[in-house]
Amino acid sequence: MIKALLFFLLGSICAWLIELPFGGWFLILGLAAYIHFIFKEQRAFLFAWLFGLGYFCNALWWIYVSLHDVGKIAAPISVLAVIALSAYLALFPAIAIKLVHQFHSSAARVIGLASSWAIMEWARGQLFTGFPWAGLAETQVDGPFFAWATIFGGLACTWFCVGLAAYLSQGKHNLFTKFVASITIVSASHALGLISFTEPIGRPIDVTLIQGNFPQSLKFDPEYIHQQVSFYSNAIKSSDSHLVVAPETAFPLPLKAIPQELISNIKPNIAKKNVILGVVSTGNSGLPTNSAIALNQSNLIYQYDKNHLVPFGEFIPWGFQWFVDLFKVPLGNFERGSMTQVPYILEHGSDQIAIGLMICYEDVFGDELAKRQRNSTLEHHLWINLTNLAWFGESQAPEQQLRLARLRSIETGIPTLRATNTGVTAVIDSQGQVIYELPKFQQATLKTSVQAYSGKTPYVWLGDLPILIISALFLVFAWYQNKK
Repeated sequence: MIKALLFFLLGSICAWLIELPFGGWFLILGLAAYIHFIFKEQRAFLFAWLFGLGYFCNALWWIYVSLHDVGKIAAPISVLAVIALSAYLALFPAIAIKLVHQFHSSAARVIGLASSWAIMEWARGQLFTGFPWAGLAETQVDGPFFAWATIFGGLACTWFCVGLAAYLSQGKHNLFTKFVASITIVSASHALGLISFTEPIGRPIDVTLIQGNFPQSLKFDPEYIHQQVSFYSNAIKSSDSHLVVAPETAFPLPLKAIPQELISNIKPNIAKKNVILGVVSTGNSGLPTNSAIALNQSNLIYQYDKNHLVPFGEFIPWGFQWFVDLFKVPLGNFERGSMTQVPYILEHGSDQIAIGLMICYEDVFGDELAKRQRNSTLEHHLWINLTNLAWFGESQAPEQQLRLARLRSIETGIPTLRATNTGVTAVIDSQGQVIYELPKFQQATLKTSVQAYSGKTPYVWLGDLPILIISALFLVFAWYQNKK
């Protein structure tokens, strides 16, 4: 019982380490300690699952805030929901351990565990619409292996993170040799980051990002909607930036219900100004869509409908209507937008800047964004994410999604603008660095500029397939070596 609790606590500690400055470095040490102990246990799957349970309960505690503090669901049910989701997600790293636990060779353990963990992380992002949040990949935006995301995506970051931790734990070399080998691997990885696959296009674009800071509990209150619409309308109208962006559901009412005079009021009156904001629209089936609209002097000229919907928030899984009915915030079934929507074109001097839009947690799925770029008839130059994280209060969720957004910019080699309701509203450059951001939970606007980029990274061209093939081959090789 004590041992089980210790593995649970070790998982919680690893989740806590990630939130520290340079957390991607500290996490490797935490994983090394975990791997050292787990390979000493006979009941490896059970203890690995308990480690994962502790990790995800800590990393996903913001779900409790959403359910209890915002949704007014009873505390025991909210706690049970976090534990149930964490228990499911913990199966994936536990299976990764189980696949290699019987390996005797240290080399087989190192490459086998790195490969099995990467494969199971991919599976976690695919099954039941996927939920890859709180993975190891995004920790590496502040860790030693960020540059591999440009080549093979976030799964490669996971592979090297676990691989180094396993080597420190299971490698047969002495401490000095491990130190030299680790420095060599990290240095080579950082050198990889000096290679650029994209390049600037045109002049920097003047942008204004608007952060309304409206509480979720009142966001859809009819008496409160006017205050939100008024704030965003005034902020949009007063900005003279080339690009003005307001967050997800900035206007929390159906697009068809927005008075035409309001649209005319926020419509740019000069040719160079563009406005993008979140609304609730209607799809072909009559169901609502979580959408972003773009306006310029020619009126409403573009609409993006969210493609990857949130379970329970935007669609109700079969058999869970009772759970949604407990939620004291309006939810429902939304229509899914097409995966092949073209980017928005911003006229910037003689250049046409293609802007790919994302809404909410679509930036969690790097393979989907890479596919959008790869299959688009127009090359993407800039990402914009419209998000409302007021659901999660003063939790770690905003910082977690910021890391995910940074990873997406590293993978694709193009910058990201994030316009959020409560934070983190930020500008991320093509190398995944936050160059400007607003404080969380403040009503404010961020007026700055962003440089668009042109080109495609190897990850955009190839997606997750190469790292999955490499991991599978390594895993088979490790199994064969162990069998010998």
